[in-house]
Amino acid sequence: MSLNPKRTVADLKELRALTGDENGAQRVAWTDTWLKARAWFAAKVKELPVEHHYDAAGNSWVTLPGASKKCLLIGGHLDSVPNGGWLDGSLNVLAGLEVLRRISAEFQGRPPITVRLVDWADEEGARFGRSLLGSSAFAGTHSIEADRGRTDRDGIKLEDALRRCGVEIDKFPDVQKEQKNAAAYLELHIEQGPVLERLGLPLGAVLGTKGVERHGITFHGQEAHSGSTPMNARRDALAAAAKLALEIRTIAKKHEDAVCTMGSVKTFPGIVTAVVGRCETTLDQRDLDAKILAQMYREAQEASQRFAAEENCTVNWSRIWNIEPVPFHPHLLQLCEEAVREISGTSHRMPSGPLHDAAEVSRAGIPTVMMFVQSLHGISHNKIEDTREEHLEMSVAALDRLASKTMDWILKQN
Repeated sequence: MSLNPKRTVADLKELRALTGDENGAQRVAWTDTWLKARAWFAAKVKELPVEHHYDAAGNSWVTLPGASKKCLLIGGHLDSVPNGGWLDGSLNVLAGLEVLRRISAEFQGRPPITVRLVDWADEEGARFGRSLLGSSAFAGTHSIEADRGRTDRDGIKLEDALRRCGVEIDKFPDVQKEQKNAAAYLELHIEQGPVLERLGLPLGAVLGTKGVERHGITFHGQEAHSGSTPMNARRDALAAAAKLALEIRTIAKKHEDAVCTMGSVKTFPGIVTAVVGRCETTLDQRDLDAKILAQMYREAQEASQRFAAEENCTVNWSRIWNIEPVPFHPHLLQLCEEAVREISGTSHRMPSGPLHDAAEVSRAGIPTVMMFVQSLHGISHNKIEDTREEHLEMSVAALDRLASKTMDWILKQN
């Protein structure tokens, strides 16, 4: 059986019909639709000479045993955001399945090394706000006590939702045993942004995932009557926050790949007849260079103090979450570029702004690389998310080429 990228596209369409509706994909982790998707996938892999099991965090592992116990891991995630796209995460898994089919056929079910395909549980964090849940358990970076009490919009606890699906959160530490013999990890993903399309390129090799600094920033002023308080006597917390919202754009534009976003603003008392006395905002900053990320964080803090003083306000910061930049393995990156170039005729290196399970695998010390395929209009997490079918087929072929190159590289390692 030779590689058949068209079958991957057909599988993706079949999954979309099974688990989507007029609003998009509905494979939110720990829901019945997600379980239906996983049952569908389990039926697909039964045709192969593989072992299939779920680990203690609900990650799905399909293993094709090889002559060597050294393992090539290929991964993705079947879960989606509500009203999501048909490709985000699922392309990774189903392209990996096609690569597994080809390897099994070529080597009569016994490749030179072991190959494992993983569908990570709850990459999106859409229901409980905790992204990369399954892969963080694998990497040993889980946060059980902070996560067990998380609730969804209906008040259901994360711990209880997991238990309904046969997963006990206290057993997450057991998942690290799946790291045994892992020699490399590959992940294909839609770009989810506009860069490749603007460059006219179908594929790209990913340098790594950007580090993130995410903070809550609260400006404190003085509530006052909007009609009777002169402009020069106001302590307007929103005015200070608005200045910062514009300044972070200047801060980010100093660096080629940096981004800064103030995505949430809440004002108090929040009525038309009152000057804002308190303004709560959030700031998300990202870059692949740790020094640049630290510099942007420092500059934003200094700017917030300056604008607070200008408006006779005060400001305080509280960290919501952060993660360091995760550069991918340099030799695997080179192999990825070679595979992309051989399939598409050209290559392009680029960082990933969104986080991916690959970052957690890399943090576990496993050589890792990602490949991007172009996203039309740069849109994702939306029912109109799309990629040209010829580009999808190219991405499957490039992932397959990368898998072969990586297997050869693993065999040469001591």
